[in-house]
Amino acid sequence: MKNTLFVLVAFLCISTISSQEKKFVNLKRAKIAPKIDGVLDDQAWQEAEEAKDFVQFRPDVGVKETLDEQTIVKVTYDDNAVYFSAFMRDDPSKIMKQFTTRDNFGQADFFLISINPNNDGQNDTEFLVFTTGTQADAIVTSNGNEDWGWNAVWDSAVKIVENGWIAEIKIPYSALRFSNQEVQTWGINYHRRYMRDNRQYTWNPIDLASGKKIGLMHGEIRGIENINPPTRLSLYPFASAITRSFDGENDSDANFGMDIKYGITENFTLDATLVPDFSQAGFDDVELNLGPFEQEFSEQRQFFTEGVDLFSKGNLFYSRRIGNSPSAYPTLGANESVTKYPNNVKVINALKLSGRTKEGLGVAFFNAITEKTEATIKDNTSQNTRKEVVEPLANYNILVVDKQFNGNSSVSLVNTNVMRDGGFRDANVTAGLFDINNKKNTYNYEGAIKVSNVNYKGIDETTTGVSGGLGFNKISGNYRFGVDYEMADKKFDINDMGIQFRNNFSNFSTYASYQTFKPTEKLNNYRINMWFNYERLFRPSTYTNKNLGINFNAQTKKLLNFGGNMNWQIGKQFDYWEPRTDGRYFTFNNGFNMNAWIGTNRAKKFSFMTRQGFATLFDKDRNVFVHFWAVDPTIRLTDKFSLSYSYQYDRGNGGRGYVTTANNDDIIFGERLQKTITNSISGNYNFNSFHGLSLTFRNYWSTVDYDYDLYTLENDGSTINTSGYNVDNIGFNPNVNFNTWNLDFRYSWQFAPGSQLTALYRNSLFNFDNMSKENFFNSIDTLFDQPIEHIFSLRMVYYIDYNNIKNVFKKKNS
Repeated sequence: MKNTLFVLVAFLCISTISSQEKKFVNLKRAKIAPKIDGVLDDQAWQEAEEAKDFVQFRPDVGVKETLDEQTIVKVTYDDNAVYFSAFMRDDPSKIMKQFTTRDNFGQADFFLISINPNNDGQNDTEFLVFTTGTQADAIVTSNGNEDWGWNAVWDSAVKIVENGWIAEIKIPYSALRFSNQEVQTWGINYHRRYMRDNRQYTWNPIDLASGKKIGLMHGEIRGIENINPPTRLSLYPFASAITRSFDGENDSDANFGMDIKYGITENFTLDATLVPDFSQAGFDDVELNLGPFEQEFSEQRQFFTEGVDLFSKGNLFYSRRIGNSPSAYPTLGANESVTKYPNNVKVINALKLSGRTKEGLGVAFFNAITEKTEATIKDNTSQNTRKEVVEPLANYNILVVDKQFNGNSSVSLVNTNVMRDGGFRDANVTAGLFDINNKKNTYNYEGAIKVSNVNYKGIDETTTGVSGGLGFNKISGNYRFGVDYEMADKKFDINDMGIQFRNNFSNFSTYASYQTFKPTEKLNNYRINMWFNYERLFRPSTYTNKNLGINFNAQTKKLLNFGGNMNWQIGKQFDYWEPRTDGRYFTFNNGFNMNAWIGTNRAKKFSFMTRQGFATLFDKDRNVFVHFWAVDPTIRLTDKFSLSYSYQYDRGNGGRGYVTTANNDDIIFGERLQKTITNSISGNYNFNSFHGLSLTFRNYWSTVDYDYDLYTLENDGSTINTSGYNVDNIGFNPNVNFNTWNLDFRYSWQFAPGSQLTALYRNSLFNFDNMSKENFFNSIDTLFDQPIEHIFSLRMVYYIDYNNIKNVFKKKNS
């Protein structure tokens, strides 16, 4: 009770209001809209007020720009759009201008507009133009990150001139969300980035040490009058064709569909994909997985990466569950085998509804439907085949209600729901969250309570689980710290729509850090972070492990980045997941790992990053040593052509892990030597900012070679190799040679605003066998003996704006 009272008193003491004087300009409506051509001779620019006197916030803070690098921004508007011009003085020979595709930064200077029509300090939209003319845009999420998957259709032009460069931008109102008020004031800030030395300036000053969200440090544009939010309806019809060949078999397919964006109100948007087509999504970085948990893959499908900020609240949504592999495996009878098991489930359609009112109330709803999917089973005696449903017709929903207040805090309610047809299981998860900063943005309080319900319809049983957590953090200044507690009981399960590697935990953690925000004599910045974690099972309340670590990162004046970290698992560790049996555990002592890295200035034509590290156990009964090293060189041959290569080598000797469960429930472990080599190449040639070629290649090879005598896991968590189990008598060979090859070669052409044509050639190879002693080159030879899959696909998307169609008919009628 005393501790609670102390926290409340402290909260009240530090919750004093502070304000920062904002810069502002008054807008004048344009009589004639400026022409977006990179030439600032329009009458509208002669009449507009100037926004200037930019201030540096990275790497130094508060440094004013010099006259020969002065930035002058002007703004105007009309009934259709808001217009910006930026004149940026500079020496043209120093301006960096590497060509990239949309939303990819590369090494090019840029001008950024961060705009917030609600002026609430939390919900910004960013528009960038690079010196090459390439565009980028993003929505700033509630946690301050940028969602580059979001794309709008807007216009810009860039021109390099004798004393700098010019950017002109037109942002249609259809690309923004704002209320229908007679007179409006919008929050805004402008950023200018010099890639040659990593300097970044803003119009309204930014203080990263303050702990404030950057949106709270915007200036304002005032006097926007009598504009009406347009009908925000955009159609993206698409057509795609794909042909595949694999092991002598060929097939082709064509697909037609449409994506729709519709502004239901001024601030809420509906996104829908009808007859989805994900045939050109990137390949997954598959790895050999020897652990007890599934491998987590990043999302490659644009519909599931764009505008999903609210859906990430509470970490309950893992979009790869939708359209992933089936949730069940066939039940086989005597002499039966599976001849066809689908790799994924087809998505029939999906939609998202999201937005936020001017008062800070955010609502998001997601729904997707996947089709019934069957596996084929053959009776090996009669040769008859049958089909069995491995994933029924399924419906996925997520609902989020989030209320922001005080410009920096929020409370949220999240619900996910999966309903499957027939006797398959249904699932429901509900979470309540809070994330509160005090008024000075110096301290943060966060917490969550989550409840899961899984209904096993086949046996008419519902299982309820609970998870929760509390945290307190100092979020401003050079010195920062935090404490956190998280728990989940044994029945908590979110894996129908989320991803959860384990439950039944009760974990305490704390950290402390020191970071600089102004350069020192030799460094632009550095950060030191230390942490300590203490973990137990939730029930029974049993100790599992603890660890202590430190991390260091720094950047020199010449933009050389370097750092490293160490982590020590203190004393005996109890692993309750590696044995794959409830209640059993595996023990080891004093795990220790360390690594260091260094990266050169990416603005140079040639740059590289290299990493090296090792791990071991300080245990007299074990001889474990793992080491890795990696190098990632990048060369920018011209401003249009760049090439990156990545090589990583891992070798681990003496590690012990689960192999199988044998007779009489003996849990069998093996001591193994694992070697892994990963080669990756990425290259880009951009003809201009609208079309280019890209190459992505990855080869992953890993072998696991077990010692002949295997181990039995004892009840005390130790292992012994005197039980007679060996590689030859467990019924299968556990040694592994795992090899994958993936190559994508892509051509993209943005032939009209928002419209794109993409041609993709893909090939892939895979091999899995027991030849664990093969070297790399022999394994590659074996890999190329396997059948190769060739895929060629062509996809065209065309952007249609309802307002343009409406205006065409108005002109015809007039």
